[in-house]
Amino acid sequence: MAETEPDFAELGVAGPIVASLAASGITHPFPIQAMTLPVALSGADIIGQAKTGTGKTLGFGIPLLQRVVGKDEDGAAPADPEATPDMVSGTGETRLPQALVVVPTRELAKQVAADLVTASSQRDIDVMTIYGGMDFDPQIKRLKSGVDVVVGTPGRLLDLHGRKVLRLHKVRTVVLDEADEMLDLGFLPDVEKIINAVPAHRQTMLFSATMPGAVITLARRYMSRPTHIRAHDNEDLSLLGKNTTQFVYRAHSMDKSELVARMLQAEGRGRTIIFTRTKRTADKLAAELGDRGFQVRPLHGDLGQVQREKALKAFRDGAVDVLVATDVAARGIDIDDVTHVVNYQCPDDEKTYVHRIGRTGRAGNTGIAVTLVDWDDMPRWRLINKALGLDHDEPAETYSTSPHFFADLGIPKGTKGRLPRQQAEDANESSGSKSSEQRRGGSSSAGSSTGDEGRKKPRRNRERRRTRGGRPVTRGSRSHNDSRPSAE
Repeated sequence: MAETEPDFAELGVAGPIVASLAASGITHPFPIQAMTLPVALSGADIIGQAKTGTGKTLGFGIPLLQRVVGKDEDGAAPADPEATPDMVSGTGETRLPQALVVVPTRELAKQVAADLVTASSQRDIDVMTIYGGMDFDPQIKRLKSGVDVVVGTPGRLLDLHGRKVLRLHKVRTVVLDEADEMLDLGFLPDVEKIINAVPAHRQTMLFSATMPGAVITLARRYMSRPTHIRAHDNEDLSLLGKNTTQFVYRAHSMDKSELVARMLQAEGRGRTIIFTRTKRTADKLAAELGDRGFQVRPLHGDLGQVQREKALKAFRDGAVDVLVATDVAARGIDIDDVTHVVNYQCPDDEKTYVHRIGRTGRAGNTGIAVTLVDWDDMPRWRLINKALGLDHDEPAETYSTSPHFFADLGIPKGTKGRLPRQQAEDANESSGSKSSEQRRGGSSSAGSSTGDEGRKKPRRNRERRRTRGGRPVTRGSRSHNDSRPSAE
């Protein structure tokens, strides 16, 4: 880092938080953090315009945590004056939430909460996630035991508030993260109800990659003279190419899976996310790539919560290195070392394109984004290209054998769309999964044993009983037409 760049302490971050970040190897802020922290730490309202992966979570998380009074610190945390005996912990009155972070998806809720826990590891602060798809009882029990910070999705937050379990009248800080995504998912009415339930005297921070009219209206209505901070200049969308190399190919739908399978064998290819427009396409492509020997999982809204969490965990842990995901399911995937993103189907608009390829080239890393455009999608792609000011108005017609495709992506010459058998078996073994032959119930070692266990047992010599016209034929009674020897 350059000597002129300030560290967290120089920006006014409290010692315990600085120590918590340092313990995780975080010593210098990202640009959005350096711009946000001085303003946010003063208690002012903030509108932060930044795409996912720029470090905005700590941009609002550090000021949020700095305003929270921990259990082990001077000054009692806000207690519930209406607490009933079953709501009181063994150490005193139930603590009420002092900070609330509203996010569009459960995956993002978990990621934000994890970052807040990291930044507060040197303090005694309880951070809780609340989202749908899980049983109410554990969440209700946790709230009744007392929490300091709540991170959740609008629907479940509003539901628990309606049940008078989630009490928001002691909240000092409210954060609306990825507000444009909440707008797309139809959550803004719920968000407004939640904001109306917190005290008017509070700090509000809103973060959004884009600023559609409804989000601007929300900010004007519920924020007090907010400071607008942009992570990039006016070329924010096109600057995605700064860390991400973008390739766009005009491809035939029948050749796309072969194109992707060969691309997955490119040199330096690591974790990869492939975006599809529909759940059915995600399932179909994941199954096909799995049959070709790749470690892959689908991720879409029809999967249950447990299945989605298992898929994401396998991806983070490296058990699988390819996710085939729909746009909604992929929101909130916060993994910095994704090397490749593939638009298997053309995005609907420029915002979706920005969101998709923003999953790579994050946190200072470089990435590669590949977009496959059908002939029928060319008008849609030209609108995206024009809106973002890209230089791909006429993508090159590309097939899985095209030399420029191999050269662009660093695919070894002669690569086919199926992993070599031994390579696929090694990958299956390292990830603990079964080979496709084993999944079909077969065995790759059948008939190959050379020891005693592999030898065939000798056939028992069974006496054959011969008949003619339904009557047994005795020895010596063969006719002149029966020249076959007896089975003696």
